[in-house]
Amino acid sequence: MLLARRFFASLVWSPSLDTVMNLKTIHSLQSRRAALRQRAGFTLIEILLVIVIILLLAGALVVFVLPQQEGAEKNTTRLKLSQVANALDTYRLNLGHYPTEQEGGLDALMKKPQFENERMGEKWQGPYLKPGTLLDDPWGHLLKYELVDRAAEGEKKGGLPYKLFSVGPDGQPDTDDDIKHAADSDKEPSAGGTQ
Repeated sequence: MLLARRFFASLVWSPSLDTVMNLKTIHSLQSRRAALRQRAGFTLIEILLVIVIILLLAGALVVFVLPQQEGAEKNTTRLKLSQVANALDTYRLNLGHYPTEQEGGLDALMKKPQFENERMGEKWQGPYLKPGTLLDDPWGHLLKYELVDRAAEGEKKGGLPYKLFSVGPDGQPDTDDDIKHAADSDKEPSAGGTQ
């Protein structure tokens, strides 16, 4: 009987040591792949944390950039007022007076007005502003230009014979946010050219 057992035992497959090692390696690789598949994605907490960080950075950017933009808009308006004032001065040097309402006001700086006197028309050397220059402020409001009667207004001597200003962000004249072009004699030391 013992012989029969050995004979039948030899017929039954028994794995060799190499086969056992190969099976363990295959099983080990399969378990690693399964573990990697389970850890391949991000958890909901991780995604939410990244979104919160991005929102905090965006909020900080808005807090620091918006005040800078408002200051830049005001500086741009001051520069444009200065540019228009220089063009008005050049117009006056050529024609002997600042543009009147009948001549088109600030539009007389861009296109030649209709003069009753032909000689005045010959003196016009414009355009006094670069073509395509818009006569509005960053908030979309037209720049205001008004000739001033110095005798009637009781203005200081040496002041400009006109008012040149922007109505500012609120669009309402004669409010605190108006940006005005000031004459050299009217400037305050801290004004830096315009108020």
